[in-house]
Amino acid sequence: MVKVTDEYQFRLLADEPGNAEKFDAFVAAHPKGHVLQSWNWGQVKRPAWQPLRLVAEKAGQICGAVLLLQRQLPAGLGQIFYSPRGPVLDIADEVLWQQLVAEVGRLAKERGAIYWKIDPDVDIDAPEAAVWHERLKQAGFAIVDKGEGFEGIQPRFVFRLDIAPEVETLLANCHQKTRYNIRLAGRKGVEIVSGAGRDCLPEFYRILTTTATRDHFLIRPYSYFEGFYDCLHPVGQTELFMAYYEGEAIAGTLAFRMGDKAWYIYGASANSHRNLMPNYLIQWTMIEWAKAQGCTMYDFRGVPGHVAEDHPLYGLVKFKKGFGGKYTEFIGEYDLVFNQSKYKMYNFLEPIYQKNVRKIINLKKKLKGQK
Repeated sequence: MVKVTDEYQFRLLADEPGNAEKFDAFVAAHPKGHVLQSWNWGQVKRPAWQPLRLVAEKAGQICGAVLLLQRQLPAGLGQIFYSPRGPVLDIADEVLWQQLVAEVGRLAKERGAIYWKIDPDVDIDAPEAAVWHERLKQAGFAIVDKGEGFEGIQPRFVFRLDIAPEVETLLANCHQKTRYNIRLAGRKGVEIVSGAGRDCLPEFYRILTTTATRDHFLIRPYSYFEGFYDCLHPVGQTELFMAYYEGEAIAGTLAFRMGDKAWYIYGASANSHRNLMPNYLIQWTMIEWAKAQGCTMYDFRGVPGHVAEDHPLYGLVKFKKGFGGKYTEFIGEYDLVFNQSKYKMYNFLEPIYQKNVRKIINLKKKLKGQK
């Protein structure tokens, strides 16, 4: 399917040879490119979501791209379009932006999508943030205020580290206690394995399950991580790291990489040997790995908003801040609504649905514990 405008040609790329490489090459090279807008992230999200890869071309060259994840809503309400950390384009090009939004709107009508959710990779303090706000307002997007916690689909607040400087400089810029803990782990005999391999995935998941139980959060089933690894690792977009002490796996992490950017995405630590500070050494190893891969930006992922020292998650903030990164707030989630009545109904029903899902999950855990 091809749609031609006065300025740009829009295409949905089919799943055929060459298209994934072409799509990812553009996303990887773009300043606002993100692994969550990559071709294979769409593969990871199957079958719950159907990935649509839309590109804008001019003179045969891609100049804009967006991964649209399409999902069926409950109660016959229609479909949702969601573009995690997208779209990827030069927002200063007003014509490109307007025509991209119009094309997504046409696809939404064709496919029964009632709204399109985006959460662009744009720092609220960046010069282009004002342009984004203006473009979004003109296009009819409305901000979705999810507060300062982890209520959004993607984290609103992260720490980001410029890793272009030399390794020695990066280490010197860490907080004194962070440097001490990195070195302590090494002195005490903690060993980090980079590129641990798929055969270590069960070990990682076992430790992740321990972490989730200890810290009271939900995790996806093991099959999700198998698909995650199998989709992203062959194309160099994820890597597994494991920490060992005297042969025992005591921590693990998964990292993303695309272009010159890297992201810490999942972390797990066992209940034993936490005093050896493996999380500090494994995080530092990931930074060194990202730098060796040619990355200049390392993202520590989510932290809560501006919280006091007595906040339950302040320790997470302190840990990530210790590596010297910049506290970064994104411009947030925005929805472009195509069907107001169904959108309102969905927003009414969705919290009820999620509450009941959590009740079922908690009940299953309780019954499993009684066996």
